[in-house]
Amino acid sequence: MNNAKWLSMLGLARRAGKLAMGHDLALQSVRDGKAQLVLTARNASPRLVREFETAGQKRAKAPRMRALPCTIDEIHFALGYRAGVLTVEDAGFAARIEELLQQEEKEWS
Repeated sequence: MNNAKWLSMLGLARRAGKLAMGHDLALQSVRDGKAQLVLTARNASPRLVREFETAGQKRAKAPRMRALPCTIDEIHFALGYRAGVLTVEDAGFAARIEELLQQEEKEWS
């Protein structure tokens, strides 16, 4: 996870006010239809993941879901907020974060 560019993008999204962090804010973002991308920590509970999948399926356009290659504690260290789930509310940020995550996966495989 060293120098992960996608983490920098999450930080930018946070400063731009386009990142909902934590269960309640992220769930409200999904329910309001603002969420473009739902990101879960690697060690998030299966119940949490299932809850967000279900909430997303109730929307006309479900947000994309993706598991992050980091734990809740690593998210806390990087963003300063302890959260197992995050939602990105901007389509541009969401697309770029997904692209960077895919690049990182290719580099590690």
